Amino acid sequence: MIKKFRKAVFVVIYYIEDSKPVYLILKRKLHWRGWEFVKGGVDLLESKKNAAIREVKEETGLNILKIQKHSKQGKYLYKKKFLDRTGIAGQTYSLYSAEAKEKKAVVDKREHSEYKWLDFNKAIKILTYSNQRKCLKIVHLSLQNQK
Repeated sequence: MIKKFRKAVFVVIYYIEDSKPVYLILKRKLHWRGWEFVKGGVDLLESKKNAAIREVKEETGLNILKIQKHSKQGKYLYKKKFLDRTGIAGQTYSLYSAEAKEKKAVVDKREHSEYKWLDFNKAIKILTYSNQRKCLKIVHLSLQNQK
């Protein structure tokens, strides 16, 4: 049987504070509980970049200064079935990073209960899933190499 996967984007949002990046981490409450960064499905006929921009706005209300696509892609199976995703076994994802214009986020209360801006060392410890920790490392290294 062929498994269907939802096409999605992961977006690591950062803000430059005192010449260093701090990362936005969201506390998930829809489908599962834990800490993550912005992620979401790519709509039909929507580019992945436009999906990343849309998801940032929908989940945080933040304005983006710049967005970057990274070469990291991945795939994972859902740990349980979701009523709103019938027939879908998991997700594929492409990684993006986005620099926020401001730090005042307004989270989508249906999906998240709170947010934190954390430095790399704190953010890497709080993220729930290893694939997101790997994505954060990629973005952090990329930002260090841009200096």
